[in-house]
Amino acid sequence: MKEETFRRKMESRHIVMLSLGGVIGTGLFLSTGYTLEQAGRIGTILSYLVGALAVYLVMLCLGELAVHMPETGAFHSYATKYIGSGTGYTVAWLYWLTWTVALGSEFTAAGLLMQRWFPDVPVWMFSGVFVVMILGINVLTVRLFAEVEFWFSAVKVLTILVFIVLGTAAIVGFLPLADGSQAPLLAPLTEGGLFPNGAFAILLTMLAVNFAYSGTELIGIAAGEAVDPKRTVPLAIRTTIFRLVLFFVGTIIVLAILLPNDSKGVLESPFVAVFERIGLPFAADIMNFVILTAILSAANSGLYAASRMLWSLSDQRMITPFFSKLNASGVPTRAVCFSMLGGLLALFSSVYAPGSVYIALVSISGLAVVVVWMSISASQFMFRRRYLQEGNDLSDLVYRTPWYPLVPIVSFLMCLASLIGIAFDPTQRVALYFGVPFIALCYVVHHLTKKSWKRSVEDVKEKQSS
Repeated sequence: MKEETFRRKMESRHIVMLSLGGVIGTGLFLSTGYTLEQAGRIGTILSYLVGALAVYLVMLCLGELAVHMPETGAFHSYATKYIGSGTGYTVAWLYWLTWTVALGSEFTAAGLLMQRWFPDVPVWMFSGVFVVMILGINVLTVRLFAEVEFWFSAVKVLTILVFIVLGTAAIVGFLPLADGSQAPLLAPLTEGGLFPNGAFAILLTMLAVNFAYSGTELIGIAAGEAVDPKRTVPLAIRTTIFRLVLFFVGTIIVLAILLPNDSKGVLESPFVAVFERIGLPFAADIMNFVILTAILSAANSGLYAASRMLWSLSDQRMITPFFSKLNASGVPTRAVCFSMLGGLLALFSSVYAPGSVYIALVSISGLAVVVVWMSISASQFMFRRRYLQEGNDLSDLVYRTPWYPLVPIVSFLMCLASLIGIAFDPTQRVALYFGVPFIALCYVVHHLTKKSWKRSVEDVKEKQSS
């Protein structure tokens, strides 16, 4: 009986919004105040510009791989083929863990946000409703998932555009500030000096900045379910990078100028503080709704990413083939449900073991995205070299990474620098304490199970040929 296959239902607009939805989340809406406190105003802008360059170079590498080999669970497959099966195995589990841990924290955060409007309803009830909703969206059809994510992301994009437009108007004086003060123009950028905590603080914040950009690589995962990937993937990469730079850097500049000094580093969204300074009515309620949308969007795209990575591991027989089964709509239901279960376990660990199990999970997931980006750069470098060694013509590649080998080398080194930087930051160093041993454990487990994996693959090939 013929196995069900993935449905190519995602159009370019879906993939662009999926990538933006994965990137524009609580990191931008909630955490930028902390980054401003650490690196200063100019330092934060430079950090996000450097981060934008790094993610752009990585996406140039991913574009060549994803267009030539549009596979679901893409960069895990590329690492397996062009670096080694141990690296592919490790990358897959790192990425799966990143999104499942995020699921646990996002459902809790969503329930807490709802208490602003419904203070008498327990958090767990709202969290449960959102779990069922996100699970239902992901198990029905890919098209439904893509449409929901498109509209979730549209809310965030519209909010950021309004924020940039109103903020710019307030900065230059077209829009009066609520406290009656004069238009600040660019003067606040140099308050306290260019780098109040030293230029080295920029390097220390790079891991947080790179994590804020994480989700862009979802383009590669979605390539296996994209309509005409040779056209849609390059278009999605180009438009996503342009919008990311516009949204992130534009937002950071407005925040750097308008955010009051006493609002940096606090838990409340810096967006609320700026909207209130501009005099926008109901600023806190508006941002509460937008952040809720951002959290649900991140949970939606996160469950998608985790399930496809788990499916890819199973499809390549690196783990049990149980998770490679697709339903009649081409959705890996078992992988989706197991990934959601992982998210719920992360949720419980955040409640019952926040100082041990949960901090380990969060630390590993924070490190994971940068390691995944490094694997993409290394895979493209190895792919191009092997492609030419085998006598293939470079002109046959529909999408080519420009300035090879400079782009993969520089992108790899930029990601590596952000990992080295956290060794000097006591608050982030825990990521190395848990992340490095977890990576080593993945290689050991892969080595111990490699023989049974090879036998399983050979058995599958024999059945297919008979």
